[in-house]
Amino acid sequence: MKKRIAIFASGSGSNAQKVMEHFKRSADGEVALILTNNAESYVLQRADNFEIPAHVFDRHEFYETDDIIRLLKNLQIDLIVLAGFLWLVPESLLKAFPNKIINIHPALLPKYGGKGMYGDNVHKAILANKEEESGITIHFVNEHFDEGEIIHQSKFKIEPGDDLEMVKFKGQQLEHANFAKVIEQLLKKMKS
Repeated sequence: MKKRIAIFASGSGSNAQKVMEHFKRSADGEVALILTNNAESYVLQRADNFEIPAHVFDRHEFYETDDIIRLLKNLQIDLIVLAGFLWLVPESLLKAFPNKIINIHPALLPKYGGKGMYGDNVHKAILANKEEESGITIHFVNEHFDEGEIIHQSKFKIEPGDDLEMVKFKGQQLEHANFAKVIEQLLKKMKS
């Protein structure tokens, strides 16, 4: 029996796409639903390309109702994956899916995490502080931004002359190479 994944994304969804591609040919899991808080998000087009159902929600539905939890339970979701999702996960959802929600962050946590630390904001801060390396962190989600238990980290070197685009590119390469594999490992552990 394949494990069922729901992906939450707010933006373009390039990580969501890599996860959808990976699980299209996986024996362990399948992407059963894409959720977004942005009706203009390109992730909706990506979901459509893979014929995966999508659900758009607003703050009221996410924070003040149990609609999302009911939807996830009805679809028998085993793992929730945040891929560029920018809202803090409400306690009710954390309680409904304990240790079943993971996130990918474009830095080596605990550095450069927390509210407002996403996307280019992270990379700009790393460059401003003249860091010699950066990377990605895949972690469980708790009630605080970027503070859940770390599952996986990968690093890359920042060379002199690397600009924002280069740092972003190096980070995305690591995200795309590692995220789906780490999700697959988690799903395999769930079986046992």
